[in-house]
Amino acid sequence: MKQYALGIDYGTNSCRSLLIDLENGAEMGSSVFNYPSGEMGVLLDAKDPHVARQNPQDYLDGMVAITRGALEQAATKIPGFDPAQVIGIGIDTTGSTPIPVNQDGTPLGLLPEFKGNLNAMVWLWKDHTGYAEAAEITELARQIRPNIIAKCGGIYSSEWFWSKILRLRRIDPEVFAAAYSFVEHCDWLPAVLAGDTTPTTLKRSVCAAGHKAMFSAEWGGLPDKEFLSQLDPTLADLRDRLYGEAHTSDVKAGSLCAEWAAKLGLKEGTAISVGAFDAHMGAVGAGIKEGTLVKILGTSTCDLMIAPANKPLADIPGVCGIVNGSVLPGYFGIEAGQSAVGDLFLWLVNHLVPESYGSTVGEKFVAMEKAMSAQKPGASGLLALDWNNGNRTVLVDVRLTGLLLGQTLHTEAHEIYRAYIEATAFGALTIIKRVEDYGVKVEEIINTGGLSIKNATLMQCYADIIGKPMKVSQSEQTCALGAAIFGAAAADVADVGTLQAKVTATREKVYEPIPENQAVYAELYALYHTLHDAFGTAQWSGNLGHVMKKLLEIRSRQS
Repeated sequence: MKQYALGIDYGTNSCRSLLIDLENGAEMGSSVFNYPSGEMGVLLDAKDPHVARQNPQDYLDGMVAITRGALEQAATKIPGFDPAQVIGIGIDTTGSTPIPVNQDGTPLGLLPEFKGNLNAMVWLWKDHTGYAEAAEITELARQIRPNIIAKCGGIYSSEWFWSKILRLRRIDPEVFAAAYSFVEHCDWLPAVLAGDTTPTTLKRSVCAAGHKAMFSAEWGGLPDKEFLSQLDPTLADLRDRLYGEAHTSDVKAGSLCAEWAAKLGLKEGTAISVGAFDAHMGAVGAGIKEGTLVKILGTSTCDLMIAPANKPLADIPGVCGIVNGSVLPGYFGIEAGQSAVGDLFLWLVNHLVPESYGSTVGEKFVAMEKAMSAQKPGASGLLALDWNNGNRTVLVDVRLTGLLLGQTLHTEAHEIYRAYIEATAFGALTIIKRVEDYGVKVEEIINTGGLSIKNATLMQCYADIIGKPMKVSQSEQTCALGAAIFGAAAADVADVGTLQAKVTATREKVYEPIPENQAVYAELYALYHTLHDAFGTAQWSGNLGHVMKKLLEIRSRQS
C-alpha cells in the first residue's frame, strides 16, 4: 500500500497543506487558508507600526480547512485513496512567534477575559516592539555571557523570543502574570494535534530554541537564572516553566489524538513530528546539503546552510544563529536573512506605482518586469538600501530604514522596482561574503518561494550580482514539503537524507551569471557597500560625495 505524508506550512498571511507520495514526491493534494483576522492575517496597532500579532484561532481553523482540502483533492486523484495511508504529519511555522499560554497550554488570546487585548495574542515574528529590549539583552550578554550571544551572531534581535517576552512584561504586567508559560507557534500546534498542550512537557523544537531563545546544551539549555534576573527577576522565575530539552524535527512529538483525528479526517495515532521554522524545513524540502545555500524568497528572506557538527565551526558575527540540529540532525544549521523582500516590492506597488502600469497588483508587477527586463544594469542611475523593515543580517538592526539614491525627474516606477531587486541581491551577497569569510564555502544556491518561480528578471539579477548559478526548487511549496519529509521521518519510514533523495529536485532552468553584467554590478556593489557601512555602522568614516557622480557615470555608459 502506498504511503503519504502531510506537510503543514504556517506563513505570515496564510497557511497551506501539501500531501506527498513518499515514493517519488508527487504532490497529491494542497490547500490554502487565508487568515481572516486583522489585515491579511496580522493584527496591527495604528499607534505603533512595530506591532504585529495574530489570532491563534486562525491557526486552528486553518488546520482543519487545509487538511481536509488536501485530502479531498487526493481522493479525486488517487483511486481508492484511504486517509489511513497518511502515516506522518509535519508542521512548520514562522518564528520567533511566541504564544502566551495558561497552565493548560491554552493561548491567553482565546480566553474571554483577554478578548481584544493585542498583548495576549500571538506575537508574530515581524513584531519589532521589543527593539529596546533586544539592545538591552545584547549589551548584558556582551558584558557577562559573551558565549551565548556569540552563537546568535553577536546581536540579539527584536524578532526573537526573549525580546518579546521582556517587552510584554513591561507594557502589560497583567497579561504577563496570567501567562504560565510561553510556547512557540511551531511547538504549540504539534502539541494541539497530539492532545496534550501542557507547557512543561510538550516537545520543544531545537530550531526555535537555539536560533531565537539562546538555548544550547553547551551552557545547560536556556540562559541561566542569574543572567535572566539581571534583565528582570520574573524572567528567572519563568525559566522553570519553560523547558530544559529541545529536539530535532525527525523526532516524534506525539500521535494524533482522537479529537483532532475526527476534525481532520485522518487516522488516530498518526505520527506528528517536532515542529520547526518554515525556512529551516523549507531548506530540507529544497534539498539542502553541505555546500548548498538555500534562499527562501518570500515576504522576507531566510538563508540556510549546514556544516558537520563533528567539525569545528567558528562563530559568525551578524548571522541569526548557529544551532546543532536546527536544519538536519548531525549538522549545525546556519541562519541568515533579510527583513523585507517581497514585502518591499508589494509596498512599492501599493503606494508608488501609477495606474498606467495596470489596475491590479498583478498587472503592475507584470508590466514592471517587462519594462525593466530590457534595461542594462546601472542604466537607471539608481541605488537602494533595502532596509524598509530594518536589517536582519549582517547588521541586525531594526532601526535602520530604506534609502533610494539617484532619482531624477525622469525616474520611472519600474526602474525603482529594479533598484529594489538589486538592493536585495546586494544584501544577499553581503551575507554570503560574511559566511564565507568565516570558513563556510557556498558551492551552489537553490532558491525557493514564489519570487524564484515567477520573476525571471529577479533571478537573473541575483545570478549576475552574486556571481553564482541560481537553481530553483522543483516544488513551489518547499516549506510544506520539508515538513512532510519530517513527518515521514517521525513515522520511521526512513531517515531524512533518504527521503530527501526521493522527493526533492531542482528545475531544469538554471540562471547563469552574465559576465558583462557581473562587471557593472561589481562597480555598483562597491557603492552599495559604502552606503551599507556609512548608514549601518558606527565605525564608518569618510565622504559620500563620489557616490551620486559614480552612479551618473555608470548610467551614462549603460544607457
